[in-house]
Amino acid sequence: MSFWNHFEPTADAPWNLRRVVHLHRRAVFGVCWAEVQRDLNAGPQAAVSRLLDGTCRSAGTPDDFDGLATTIGNSAVASGSAERLKAWWLYRCLFSPRPLEERMTLMWHNHFATSNLKVNNLRLMKQQNETLRQHAFSPFGDLLHAMSHDPALLEWLDAPSNRAGMPNENLARELMELFSLGIGNYSERDVKEAARALTGWTVRQGNFRAMQEVHDGDSKTILNQSGNWSGDDFVRILLEQNSCARRIAWRLTNEFCGENAVTDAALDELAGGLRKNHLDVRWGVETILRSALFFSDENIQSRVADPVSFLLIPLRALECWRSPPSTLLLAEWLGRIGQDLFNPPNVGGWTGGRGWLSTRTVIARANYATAITAGQLANPERRLDMPAGMADIPDPVERLRRLGDLLCGGMSAETVRAIIEKSGLQSKPDDLPWHCISEFLTRPETQLH
Repeated sequence: MSFWNHFEPTADAPWNLRRVVHLHRRAVFGVCWAEVQRDLNAGPQAAVSRLLDGTCRSAGTPDDFDGLATTIGNSAVASGSAERLKAWWLYRCLFSPRPLEERMTLMWHNHFATSNLKVNNLRLMKQQNETLRQHAFSPFGDLLHAMSHDPALLEWLDAPSNRAGMPNENLARELMELFSLGIGNYSERDVKEAARALTGWTVRQGNFRAMQEVHDGDSKTILNQSGNWSGDDFVRILLEQNSCARRIAWRLTNEFCGENAVTDAALDELAGGLRKNHLDVRWGVETILRSALFFSDENIQSRVADPVSFLLIPLRALECWRSPPSTLLLAEWLGRIGQDLFNPPNVGGWTGGRGWLSTRTVIARANYATAITAGQLANPERRLDMPAGMADIPDPVERLRRLGDLLCGGMSAETVRAIIEKSGLQSKPDDLPWHCISEFLTRPETQLH
């Protein structure tokens, strides 16, 4: 029996609202009520197909999204403002018709973690971001080759100082340790020999260059293979290692599965499938999202929501496109919540999981919830419009329960009544959705996805 069999609804594990919301919260930054109803009727495999083919968002995507995103991104670079570049990416996450592509781009940003604090070049950082998006679902070999030539990554890992006779090991070490093989699957000699293979790779006028005059042309032995290897030969050798497939399987399950949801045996099986499918990342993502494991009770609400998800899930639930927030303000809030885009804390990226929660970031999450309620995500301040899926419900308890379903995958009528009573707003039913949002977003189950 495969660990990755397709999910088939049963009496014990039905295709229900909880699982629909789980799919969208975990993979594509949230869902609105109309999309929930559509996917409930269509079934799990059709719902996953919409995520994969970029048709999962039924509303809130501009007709000329790609053109608008290009204009906003180019203007951000021209302005020299890192905050505007962060706002551009959040605009993409919030309004793209292909939100799974943005989720994958965010995952690869954490995998090939590069910080503008050192690179100090917004054009190169945006170019790297576009490369990650272009190859988000590619065979991993295409992505690794592209990133090994990426100017921002080369600057970040000191490649320009790596010359024959004076090797710098940073790029070689991270290509093995973080990007392809993982600790324990190479030796220190491999690092030194790989650094020699990479000599001469540099950046000139913002572009990748291989300078043969400073390349070490002698024979090298890397991972038991000997030859007059170049940097591209080294990348090829990495992709041939069995540990590379397992590293990619780990990265994908770490993104889409919760704590303790994936056993070593399941990880090995996924790695084996990746090897058979030429490290095809799209195959890996589809295998996970269609699986019974992904939709299992053990995997639902089993990981701390990353800051981007916590930021955007309520906005999608509240149909923010009806009165759009300022993505500049969202970028500011994201930093407070603990994720500064384009500035990961180190080459290992964000640790994620429970590491997202600290005294400071928990307080910031609560303050963000208050800001949504108070209409402080726009300039000038204004509340979001009432979602279309809520406005036609006269019963305030049922209205709030539906909102709770979207925000955290399900909330009982008893819990909703307790929140209403705590708010002290029983006499103002029209205000209940807004005044209770902060109560929803600060509940323990809302911190998970």
